[in-house]
Amino acid sequence: MSLLAFYARNAQEVLGLVAQHLYLVAVSTLLAFALGIPLGIVLTRRPAWQRPVLGLANVFQTVPSLALFGFLIPLPFIGGIGASTAIVALVLYALLPIVRNTYTGIAGVDPAVREAGRGMGMTDWQLLTQVELPLGFGVILAGVRVATVVSVGTATIAAATAWSARRRISRGQAGESDCCERVTGMG
Repeated sequence: MSLLAFYARNAQEVLGLVAQHLYLVAVSTLLAFALGIPLGIVLTRRPAWQRPVLGLANVFQTVPSLALFGFLIPLPFIGGIGASTAIVALVLYALLPIVRNTYTGIAGVDPAVREAGRGMGMTDWQLLTQVELPLGFGVILAGVRVATVVSVGTATIAAATAWSARRRISRGQAGESDCCERVTGMG
């Protein structure tokens, strides 16, 4: 069976899996964004926290994805085979580029520009929202882009390992699949 014929025969399931993939990427990237931007901002205000926080994020980034899924499956509340485990793993992978780039973008603002804002009477909040974040936006956005790309690739592994494994076990087909099913991640 050719790959195109397989897609034509299983169009509904393929579209469902694409939707699941997009859901995993969107939710995990939004959560990583919501956690990573404030954490990166905090690191610019508390320089002593930079090494331990970025070090921990680096550790999560270096753990192979299959191993991370394996570590998360037995954990209570987030473990098991399913979307919650995949989302947690994807958020952990996406945090490093967002936190690092947020820190870099804000820390890279010229001190003279900050001083000019202070001289104009800006509060810390005004300085952050009206000077530092707009000037660091390009670098921060690059981190979000990298995190999204990482999530797209890692979500593929999550789907191939966790969700398809659950499907094969529930069908009683563990270990059985043809070439097209393996290529598409549906087997």
